[in-house]
Amino acid sequence: MSKPAKNTICLWYNGGAQEAARFYAATFPDSSVDAIHRAPGDYPAGKAGDVLTVEFTVMGIPCLGLNGGPGCEHGHAFSFQVATVDQAETDRYWDAIIGNGGAANACGWCRDKWGISWQITPAILSQAITDPDQAAAKRAFEAMMQMTKIDVAAIEKAYRG
Repeated sequence: MSKPAKNTICLWYNGGAQEAARFYAATFPDSSVDAIHRAPGDYPAGKAGDVLTVEFTVMGIPCLGLNGGPGCEHGHAFSFQVATVDQAETDRYWDAIIGNGGAANACGWCRDKWGISWQITPAILSQAITDPDQAAAKRAFEAMMQMTKIDVAAIEKAYRG
């Protein structure tokens, strides 16, 4: 038996933990489905033998998916932030999440079909809005505030002035 991670993110699903874990493993590098555990008895959201928890890794972060039923909804207070290197990588992750039943939101945020929030954030955006040149940072920030999916070329143009 391997030593469990000291800290694991537990995400509540309404029956979709295994499907979500498989999607994340297929979409993001350094991601995997590590173990599937079935309920030893009936519980409020399921029956004995149903998938109860799924151990998975998302970009190196250990997670536990709990099929706890409809009792909890996800919100923007928790999100995965994915740093991307260019528009192609930004598009690939964004399109995968949206194209798999997700929904777009503002400023590079989107939500997958299970309700988990994701920030698909090109490195240039993080660099631009934290630049010590306040005018450049403000231009990039204002450009971002007008976007749904981040447009790298538009951020670079605003950043340069």
